[in-house]
Amino acid sequence: MPETQKQGFGALNLPPAILAKLDRAGFVTPTPIQAQAIPPALEGVDLVGIAQTGTGKTLAFGLPIVSRLKPGQVALIIAPTRELADQIEEVFYLLGVSTARLIGGESMGRQVAQLRRKPSVIVATPGRLEDHMERGTVSLAGVAIVVLDEADRMLDMGFAPAIRRILAHTPKKRQTMLFSATMPREIADLAATYLVEPVRIDVAPQGTVASGVDQELLMVAKDDKNETLREILHEHRGTVLVFARTRHGARKIARTVRGFGHSAAELHADRTLAQRRAALDGFKTGEHRVLVATDIAARGIDVKDIALVVNYDVPEKPEDYVHRIGRTGRAGAKGRAIMLATPEQHKDVRDIERLLRTELPLSPQSRLKIERPVTPAGRGAAVPQARRKSRYRGR
Repeated sequence: MPETQKQGFGALNLPPAILAKLDRAGFVTPTPIQAQAIPPALEGVDLVGIAQTGTGKTLAFGLPIVSRLKPGQVALIIAPTRELADQIEEVFYLLGVSTARLIGGESMGRQVAQLRRKPSVIVATPGRLEDHMERGTVSLAGVAIVVLDEADRMLDMGFAPAIRRILAHTPKKRQTMLFSATMPREIADLAATYLVEPVRIDVAPQGTVASGVDQELLMVAKDDKNETLREILHEHRGTVLVFARTRHGARKIARTVRGFGHSAAELHADRTLAQRRAALDGFKTGEHRVLVATDIAARGIDVKDIALVVNYDVPEKPEDYVHRIGRTGRAGAKGRAIMLATPEQHKDVRDIERLLRTELPLSPQSRLKIERPVTPAGRGAAVPQARRKSRYRGR
């Protein structure tokens, strides 16, 4: 075996045919979650994998699935969003594996046709999978491997009851792998109930972000956020992903960005499946420089070389901050993330900093102050940051 393979995926005891497919697809060096999760997964044990967004978790469970599945067996992968299901299916397509994708917003008839072809892998969102189960168009009797991907996000979205009902219809003798970016108590309870003596792979503590992402906190007045965004888009080159809290907000921001003269697409729950795919495709190809998205779509955006993530709105949950900025600086690349916050949101900012266990660097362009402790993790007296001169107009 060539030395390069022994030092890369070849060192993970993967079959030669799979190594050849990885080589053709351009995958050379496994990421930490892949290097640590693949060997035990190949042995068939249950597994809990905790790793930040953008670290290659799909291959971490995909390669063991392709290696271990026997004829007639099926792997079931449950994902929280349509976009993430699309992303997962793309990886299996590169590996030459037959799939059925069961997601909302698509024809049931087309999905039934995919199921009739006896795919090796079923990728599904919980709601649409239950639709098929109720209609009797899918059987889970042959499921040998179950993967719960982005499990924390699925629980956030209220899918816990659906997941429990789905798992109840799968064989008790199966391999179960759970992957998540964070490990709240609900995930631990889920693992304790449905996984048997799982191996835990934790490649980064909760709240860890990629080392290549430069973060920046920019304090602004609410009425100045649009003008600040205009200046940011002017000063930074490359593709930009902008996050909003609500669908209505995403629509307004996208219109504002277009008014600045930039091409912009939207990704949120009000868009049809065709519109969401067109938005992602346009962003990937460069047709749209800016993509405005809500958190529901954050985990399914798999676009390389996003230059900048802008948190136009402070996320509702601190964990969402990690997921959002994980869209840039992927696979060891450099990235940048800027969060716009008003002084009234200092508590939300502190919650994020507690999760990260560090203070977010205050932008030199911040003119407004934020009250924060002298040291991270809540130690020390709160003191105001000094006002700094801004080169942005209107602040």
